[in-house]
Amino acid sequence: MAVYLIFQNQIISMFGGTVNEETFAYSQEYFFYITLGIPFYMFGQAMNPIIRADGSPGFAMVSTLAGAVANTILDHIFIFIFQWGMMGAAAATVIGQVLTAVLSIWYLLHMKIIKLSGKDFVINRRICGRTLLLGITSFFSQISLVAAMAAINNMLRKYGASDPIFGQPQYAQIPMAVVGIVMKFFQIIISIVAGMAAGCIPIVGFNIGAGNKLRVKELFTRLLTAEAAVGVIAFLLVEFFPRQLISIFGAANESSYYTAFAVHAFRIYLCMIVPACINKACFIFLQAMGKAAASTALSMIREVVFGVGFALLLPVFFGLDGVLFSMPVSDFLTFLVAVFLILGTYKELNTKTA
Repeated sequence: MAVYLIFQNQIISMFGGTVNEETFAYSQEYFFYITLGIPFYMFGQAMNPIIRADGSPGFAMVSTLAGAVANTILDHIFIFIFQWGMMGAAAATVIGQVLTAVLSIWYLLHMKIIKLSGKDFVINRRICGRTLLLGITSFFSQISLVAAMAAINNMLRKYGASDPIFGQPQYAQIPMAVVGIVMKFFQIIISIVAGMAAGCIPIVGFNIGAGNKLRVKELFTRLLTAEAAVGVIAFLLVEFFPRQLISIFGAANESSYYTAFAVHAFRIYLCMIVPACINKACFIFLQAMGKAAASTALSMIREVVFGVGFALLLPVFFGLDGVLFSMPVSDFLTFLVAVFLILGTYKELNTKTA
């Protein structure tokens, strides 16, 4: 939180928030207040898997949903009734995060399996080392995703400025706003995919420990099939109902340029969402099997090598369309690598015992 507050303007600029003065002002307002909620957000997120591991997945879900519902209700009150604008949107989010954190603290004091004492807070290097080895996968996955997003936003700002339409001040914010909506929809789908894959983690761990590799293989097959099905449904939505999706995010009354670019962006940016869903499942499943190196490598290839690389390269030749095509091209090439890892995993699991 301290780093974000100190380097607020530099971080906003890094992510393309200086496309025009209006966007920059909105970014500053939202950024300041949302940053105040970082400690609460981090604590709530960290406690969620601990609560699930303690045998209370229902409470983990309730604590998360409580924050989300509070956020949704307060958004309406703060933005439309109190007329607080961006500050209201940020305040609603932070209050939701605080609520989730408070519920997590309550659970921490009433855990089922263990009762915390002072000695439990002493650092154990061996346990920390093993935890970090697996956790570093998620860290690199998230930080590389941030790098890819920064590259995409900056390319949108740069090549949008040279576009005949979006180079005009009144339309300058459209490309970044539209891609933001597309990314939000993508995050919803990926959250579903990640949740399904995360649900497999304890089953994978138990059966790997028990030496029952064939059951892990069967689970992997079912997971990949289910993830592909989610991807197909999402693909049909973005290709056939882009206007309806746009309206969900409050963009129904924008200009014709906004709507036309949004439809164009949805159809291009997410045309490879099926392999993207399979890629995400592969990341998490490999991590669950203890293959941190393979999972990290696949994630870094997707976000840094392909994600950042194509976001910087393709716009040179195709302008704004190059930015949009950077994601599907990255997802498709990552899928080819993932297929190689999937086949190798099947070969390894094709035995009855460990």
